[in-house]
Amino acid sequence: MNSFSRRRRPTAAVLISLAVATGVTACGSGSGSSGTKGADSGTYTVWDPYPQFAKGSAWTNLLDKCGTEAGVKVKRTGFDTSDLTNKALLAAQQGNSPDILIVDNPVVSTLAEAGVLTTTDDNKLDTSKVDPNLLAAGQSGGKTYGTPIGANTLALYYNKKVLKEAGVDIASVKDWASLTAALQKVKKAGKKGITFSAIGTEEGSFQFLPWFWGAGAKLTQLDSAQGESALSLWKDWVKGGYAPNSVLNNTQTTSWQEFATGDYAFAENGTWQLANAKKAGFDYGVLPIPGASGGGAAAPTGGEFVTLPVQDDTGRYTTAQKLATCLTSTQNLYDTDTTLSYVAPTSEVQDKQVAANAELKPWVDAVKAAKGRTSDDLGTKYPKISEQMWKAVQSALSGSKSPKDALADAQSAVK
Repeated sequence: MNSFSRRRRPTAAVLISLAVATGVTACGSGSGSSGTKGADSGTYTVWDPYPQFAKGSAWTNLLDKCGTEAGVKVKRTGFDTSDLTNKALLAAQQGNSPDILIVDNPVVSTLAEAGVLTTTDDNKLDTSKVDPNLLAAGQSGGKTYGTPIGANTLALYYNKKVLKEAGVDIASVKDWASLTAALQKVKKAGKKGITFSAIGTEEGSFQFLPWFWGAGAKLTQLDSAQGESALSLWKDWVKGGYAPNSVLNNTQTTSWQEFATGDYAFAENGTWQLANAKKAGFDYGVLPIPGASGGGAAAPTGGEFVTLPVQDDTGRYTTAQKLATCLTSTQNLYDTDTTLSYVAPTSEVQDKQVAANAELKPWVDAVKAAKGRTSDDLGTKYPKISEQMWKAVQSALSGSKSPKDALADAQSAVK
């Protein structure tokens, strides 16, 4: 008997009710048309959230290479991240899932709960080399659903010239107090302090989480004293003029554009801005986001998982597993993560990345300390928690509520 248990197909009600907070990654915009399995059993379908990579790119060439090694043809379709989840749920309902589905890591638990994905116990994907904190983003109910293809996360970019003119030694910035002291010096010197994204979307929650977790707060209790201290920190920065009012509407892209003017000392942003940082025209450095009392704060992980959806024809799993294993082999991870500006999910490949580019060292450190948004077995509870979190941030920074009241209301709404 095949080891794969038949899972229920998502009903229409499931499709409607599963609202997913999409991840924040470096993926470009674009759209792809739906691809289905051909009548030829030697054709295997791959859906991914990389529509920016056209035929002939390094990514599509890798897919073709892995197909050739497995003795099959790969039919690939790239979707916008936000479209891919709905397409995957609908395809599962219709019994027409792709053989390989690459999805943003917070989506994995949603698809798993809907019965769309096989577990690694079933599909035999080897995850033994993957860093446990990164693998946790694809775990739900004690099961693992796929393996990460790479990770990105957040850190603080800093402008060396601005800090030097303000008399700030970056080595002194080790915790919240020393960071705030640096911002005070920068403002006194006539420059701008820090920019980030506090917009009322998942991007706002994504950027707030390092401070929330860095205070020791937990997503299961938004209104803890630790959570309040994190929101108060942001509130005080805006009130004191160390962060601009524009953070309320800033996406991570517009926040970066502010930093790129050269006027700001710090910007919270992600690995995906490395190429833009090199084009900015000024010397910059990268600092892991500090915890309240020192040390590196856990930042949320972005990046995607390679998963194997449930198939009616269970005979397809063996070849699908070969394709997934090829995509996540050591050399292919290195090449793909270099293309995507991601940090690899294994220490072996991370070391290779740093050896080739020393500038990646702080990002590797940040990824090693990072945490999945759906970790702690939050699974599909996370989107609702995140929505209330970003609403609380907006309320506090706009002045309509105190940080304490904003988080208390958020916790009540989650319950």
